[in-house]
Amino acid sequence: MRKKVLEINDVTMQFGGLIAVNNLTMFADYQEIVALIGPNGAGKTTAFNMITGVYKPTSGHIVLNKENITGMRPDRIALRGMARTFQNIRLFKALTVMENVVIAQHLRLKSSWLGATARLPRYRAENRIMYERAEELLDYMGLLDVRNEIASSLPYGMQRKLEISRALATQPVMLLLDEPAAGMNPAESLDLTRLIQGIREHFNLTILLIEHHMDVVMDISDRIYVLDYGNLIAVGTPDEIQANDDVIHAYLGVDENEA
Repeated sequence: MRKKVLEINDVTMQFGGLIAVNNLTMFADYQEIVALIGPNGAGKTTAFNMITGVYKPTSGHIVLNKENITGMRPDRIALRGMARTFQNIRLFKALTVMENVVIAQHLRLKSSWLGATARLPRYRAENRIMYERAEELLDYMGLLDVRNEIASSLPYGMQRKLEISRALATQPVMLLLDEPAAGMNPAESLDLTRLIQGIREHFNLTILLIEHHMDVVMDISDRIYVLDYGNLIAVGTPDEIQANDDVIHAYLGVDENEA
């Protein structure tokens, strides 16, 4: 039996009279790539925000590596091995590529703020290790040659890679990717698909992604969950999802002559 890294049990998110996510149950096993898809407004990003601590669920439980993280602060969840990217890229745009990746490692610093301010030996040693790790990570991601460039000056595809690099720098066990292929052309999407598959193997990660590019979803996913108006309407392999009538209707609508 494979180890469950993420478990979401009957989770609901209600905003006043609006139920954005309704009794969602799903899981992700060790080193799986799981996709959460659905039409716009289906509740996908709300689900991500609950998983990462941005929202506290109205009801239900979220478990990471057998620990209940429901309602924890995002920084506490990150310390337990959860990292994410965003639909709209959120880099430290005025900082360099290297600085973006180094800063992401600060949550695991052992030195005190006083040690960092005074640059005591322990902090200097940790700081050296952070830069070494950042360099290794940027090399793997193909960004080492631009490590001294300002993040906002990078082409769009490189900024996406940098955001993933920054998430990986937190040393996660679970990586959440929110529409990583957004704005990419088919060649860039294919490159991203291969990158995500490589990341899974290289870093021994479990990955959960939201994605509208169905070619990416179908190529990369071990299992797919489909939301529609906050409700889970289908679960299955890519082949099963592509043949599911409820999914087809959710995306394409129902022909009135067939209803």
